[in-house]
Amino acid sequence: MPAYLLDVDTGIDDALALAYLAALPDTEFVAVTATPGNVDADQVARNTLALLELCGRPGVQVAVGARKPLSIPLITTPETHGPQGIGYAVLPEPSGQPSRQNAVDLWIEHARARPGELTALITAPLTNFALALRQEPALPDLLAKVVIMGGAFYHQGNTTPTAEWNTHVDPHAAKEVYAAYRGRSLEKLPIVCSLDTTERMEMHPAHVKALARAAGAAVPELVLPEDPEGRRSTSDNTLIRHLSDALRFYFEFHRLYDQGYLAHVHDFFAAGVALEYAARPATVDVETESALLMGTTVADFRGLWGAPPNARIVSANNPEQAFGELVSAVGRLARKTG
Repeated sequence: MPAYLLDVDTGIDDALALAYLAALPDTEFVAVTATPGNVDADQVARNTLALLELCGRPGVQVAVGARKPLSIPLITTPETHGPQGIGYAVLPEPSGQPSRQNAVDLWIEHARARPGELTALITAPLTNFALALRQEPALPDLLAKVVIMGGAFYHQGNTTPTAEWNTHVDPHAAKEVYAAYRGRSLEKLPIVCSLDTTERMEMHPAHVKALARAAGAAVPELVLPEDPEGRRSTSDNTLIRHLSDALRFYFEFHRLYDQGYLAHVHDFFAAGVALEYAARPATVDVETESALLMGTTVADFRGLWGAPPNARIVSANNPEQAFGELVSAVGRLARKTG
């Protein structure tokens, strides 16, 4: 059974990633931690608790760690993910409460208790992970795998011309994380899902319609470009209704920036699908000094720096296969939870 430690900044695409993992019957959520990014850390924790309960995973330990980036002020994205982080969706108030433990302590506790068993999935800025590595430098050896959604190498950034959002929020944390992996064995290096692959994960209204159909919803779920902005779903299926409301906001955001009526669901790709694809070793570093290039990730694939690899960068994917898995798994979950 795959066992996950997750760090999220939920987030529309984080929400889709969580729903996908929750839909897999053999997935264990060991703990989920909240990093500030799309929204502040407390809102991240609330969104995550509410979503996990909707997905039939109550009781998962959700903890808050850092409340701001290591060295720069926090910037959130209400224009991208909505004021609460989940678009137009209004999730029910969760019955659970955030853990009293600090997220960093929780990660280290679980990693020490189950060495070599846990996969870390980080779809948020790397703040909490950097702090955990400071506190426990052996963490890379304790974890079975690490998957990071972040960075842009041969692809233009989505926050600045060269920087991807998660890395731009806390470039100093990202720099520390990659530095901590220098000199480690290839199989222990983090698997990085950058914009080079995640921007190919284009979710369209047809995928939402297919999700509702797979869930057995009585009424077709039509999220159409000609709809008035802010229209709310009336689906009889609770999970489909909330995901549809979240995704409609994301579609409208992407259209506003001339990308079409679609959504790049970066974090869903990182949530397990990425492990099926080839990854190229590279030495990665992050720019933290230049105002013009802050948060830019640079990958040396050819050893020009004379430094050993510290990451494995996913170089290909199959969106059609991935969305087929999403529709099947989350549709099945939505049918089950109603």
